[in-house]
Amino acid sequence: MIQKNNEKTQELLHLNLEKKAPFFCSATVIVPADVVNTVYRQASVCQQQSSCATGFTPGHTPLEYIENNFKANLVDHLKEFLFKHFVISFLYDQIHARRLTVAGEPRLKNIEINLHKDAHFTFDLTLCDDVPLQEWKYFPFKAPKRKKYKDLDRQVDFFVKQEKEHLKAQKSPDELHVNDWVRFNLALFDQNKNPLLPEYKEHMWYRVGDEDADTPLQELFVGKKIGDIACTTNRGLQEFFSSSITTSYMFCVEITDILHNSFFCFDTFKQHFKLKTNKEMNQKLIEVFSYRNDLSLRKSIVEETLHLLLSKHRFDVPNYLILRQQEQVLNAVKKNPDYQVYRTQKDFKNLIYRLAEKQVKEQILLDQLAYGEDMVVTSQDIKCYLNLTQRPRTKEFIYFTAPETKINGQEMPVPEEQLKISCLREKTLNHIIHHLTK
Repeated sequence: MIQKNNEKTQELLHLNLEKKAPFFCSATVIVPADVVNTVYRQASVCQQQSSCATGFTPGHTPLEYIENNFKANLVDHLKEFLFKHFVISFLYDQIHARRLTVAGEPRLKNIEINLHKDAHFTFDLTLCDDVPLQEWKYFPFKAPKRKKYKDLDRQVDFFVKQEKEHLKAQKSPDELHVNDWVRFNLALFDQNKNPLLPEYKEHMWYRVGDEDADTPLQELFVGKKIGDIACTTNRGLQEFFSSSITTSYMFCVEITDILHNSFFCFDTFKQHFKLKTNKEMNQKLIEVFSYRNDLSLRKSIVEETLHLLLSKHRFDVPNYLILRQQEQVLNAVKKNPDYQVYRTQKDFKNLIYRLAEKQVKEQILLDQLAYGEDMVVTSQDIKCYLNLTQRPRTKEFIYFTAPETKINGQEMPVPEEQLKISCLREKTLNHIIHHLTK
């Protein structure tokens, strides 16, 4: 299961589930009226500061006038803000806390917000029946072998040596730099720097971008250290939480962890794969240096493992799930330079469909195996997972990709609960491989 970040979140929000059909479920996240009113009042204060209403001095428009005459815009903003800051993280947390096997992503169906009343965010979920799990730890499994070329060992040695040199050359090792990952807590404060909702903090990860559009959030994080706390109206955070109106929320940001990009962390790598010695580490690294037919040894091991599991656990999935996944597969293939060659193949459409079906089944089965094995995901697991994204070669160790961190080319914060989805599947997969190959 997913490890909860903040048990007090349970007291703040509520989740109602209603079964609609064999595979459909309606999930409604309920945000209490006092939270709705608090955020609405704070959004009104932000509008008051920037308002130039006729007949009033700029910045001094009465708050009651703002609340009454800007209500439609403020409510639209409230939908976005509550969704990003509270609702989506809570929904993912509850899906795993209640051990629900949800195929695909939750689909937002409706938002109902009225002042002085609870807000309702309703999602459609596709729930899958439990797959009877076999005693998979006793399945016979013969892992693909590495190539015996000595050059592969030399490549690994060079990679390790190069990254260790990067570590030694690192300047200001305690400080955040561009391209680093940062984990931080985020809380909403009033203009006097008092917490508006003291029982709630959002846990987020952010990769410090290197483009001009990333400058506002660069200014917030670059040069900071673990433990640093700041109250800020940073423009980058305002734009993330509000695309419809201009805001000046006061956020309290606390930096809780850093993953540097200037070097690849081998200690974190060892922890991720339960490796004890440097020899075991080198043997693991060879998996992404040894290739056969354009497929790395790591990917071959994963493919063989998942093929074995699916062959022993037979189940069907609704066709519409496959069609949705097929769209994602097709969009990914279109980015490949050889797409025009692929699409001319006679069985191209069938191959895409079969691949989508395979991916849907893999996700469902691994989610259920995660529950069956009582797998727990922590912030350290996420750090280990993100460490693999730091180098093109080590990305080969990742089978389930993380949520997209860029919006229109700009790096944006990602709620920790969303990262935990991919991380849980990846950790479960590594757990299975560890047992099958030991």
